[in-house]
Amino acid sequence: MTPPALPPLSRAPLGKRVMVLADHVHPFVYRSAFPQGVPPVDAVLAAGDLPGYYLEFLATKLTVPIIYVHGNHENEYVNEGEGRIPPRGVIAAHGRVIEEAGLRVAGWGGVPRYRTDGEGQYTRAQARWGLGRLAWQARRGVDVLLTHAPPTGPHAGSDYAHRGCPDISAFMARRHPRLVVHGHIHEYEGKKLEYLDPESGARVINAYGYHIVDL
Repeated sequence: MTPPALPPLSRAPLGKRVMVLADHVHPFVYRSAFPQGVPPVDAVLAAGDLPGYYLEFLATKLTVPIIYVHGNHENEYVNEGEGRIPPRGVIAAHGRVIEEAGLRVAGWGGVPRYRTDGEGQYTRAQARWGLGRLAWQARRGVDVLLTHAPPTGPHAGSDYAHRGCPDISAFMARRHPRLVVHGHIHEYEGKKLEYLDPESGARVINAYGYHIVDL
């Protein structure tokens, strides 16, 4: 039996810069002068629970791809007399691998189910099936895994609603993305902003608020 591939010890820089956001309409971003004062980026990665008007604002202010996954609060939609529709001018990545700005991005929105009602939640069986299918799509590799829930590990919340998703961790171990961007964890609880996952070699970043990340 062929042993599973190990993550590379080192990877050449991609030479890409991305803006990552989640969970909070940051006043430095949502302002008339934006993107003044922000370095140029190649793409925006939005990790969920951001209102649709905010995503559309980013699309009007920047000429780079705005790639997003949904969160668990169902607020990505907009309603301007046309009914409840997805935000316009942005790219939904949930459940698929997309190629934009020279990056291969796999997306998985929502969180492990923590209550009986509400969209934006999934069962363990749904996570196994959906992330397994996503891993098949990512069989040629991905640069970024964009999720709302965190993987298991240092960024998982201390309460049940914010626990880490083991199937996200399994995807990381299987496909070794360079970068994992997640949201959902509003309070840092003394946690670091980012860490290096020892099994997959991935750099894991909590996108709460907004950050600029060099790849």
